[in-house]
Amino acid sequence: MSAGAAGRAADAAAANAWLRAMPAVFVLIWSTGFVVARLGMPHAPPMGFLAWRYAASIVGFGVWVALARGVAWPRDARQFAHLAVLGTLQHGGYLGGVWAAVKLGMPAGLAALIVCLQPVLTAAWLSWRSSTHRVSARQWFGLWLGLAGLTLVLWRRLHGGELGVAALALAIGALLSITVGTLYQKRFVAPLDVRSANLVQLLAALAVTLPLALLEHEPMHWNLALGAALVWSVFGLTLGGSSLLYLLIQRGAATEVTSLFYLVPPCTALMAWVGFGEAITPSMWLGMALCAAAVLLVRRG
Repeated sequence: MSAGAAGRAADAAAANAWLRAMPAVFVLIWSTGFVVARLGMPHAPPMGFLAWRYAASIVGFGVWVALARGVAWPRDARQFAHLAVLGTLQHGGYLGGVWAAVKLGMPAGLAALIVCLQPVLTAAWLSWRSSTHRVSARQWFGLWLGLAGLTLVLWRRLHGGELGVAALALAIGALLSITVGTLYQKRFVAPLDVRSANLVQLLAALAVTLPLALLEHEPMHWNLALGAALVWSVFGLTLGGSSLLYLLIQRGAATEVTSLFYLVPPCTALMAWVGFGEAITPSMWLGMALCAAAVLLVRRG
């Protein structure tokens, strides 16, 4: 084998290894979202924090695009509009709903459980509306198994907070936003460069979030915890996690991709155990095992 052929083979192997690792890396990054909320929520209003996050992320993606070569942009106004809708749903609606619900007193575990109904909601919609994407019996079993495991993981966290109508409505709105956003991307958004696509989405998210942030009366209390939460939100969750989510939805079936969200609360519980000493009960360990088995069933179905 020539040196050139060997180099191409090595590059292909590295690319395949990265593609196989993408789901696991996404789950690890996305799971830190509740850790960030725990750090930042006591010191900032939800829309104010998200406005700062989107603005800083726009700068980050702008620098990335400026330094990179060959970044492809959408070819027509329609694709720009589709990306703006996607950014409004997956950034503005989803994150805004979750953060506002938790700020109003909803326990983070309950917010996570509501949002993680997304795989079942996505599968139900596709089974009803799509003739090309059918959810198999094995996948349905995996989806309900994952929901049972998720309930076991989060059961202890479902208590200890007032649950108001406004908080519940915001959490359900977040669930609908990320579900519709996932389906919208698969239906309308053509494969695009993740850097330019995310930049357009974040501009749209900032456009809808900033006016809401200006209506909030609570100030930003800048300190080390809030600064750390903002830095990781920008570089880890937005530049890293959101880019991976965009690529996963672009490359995979919607049901398979959304099933990964079942692994986020168990992974978050492990992080809280390591970082904050929060206990993990036997039922939580069982729930984690069920969630892992569920994702395996869905992705192989």
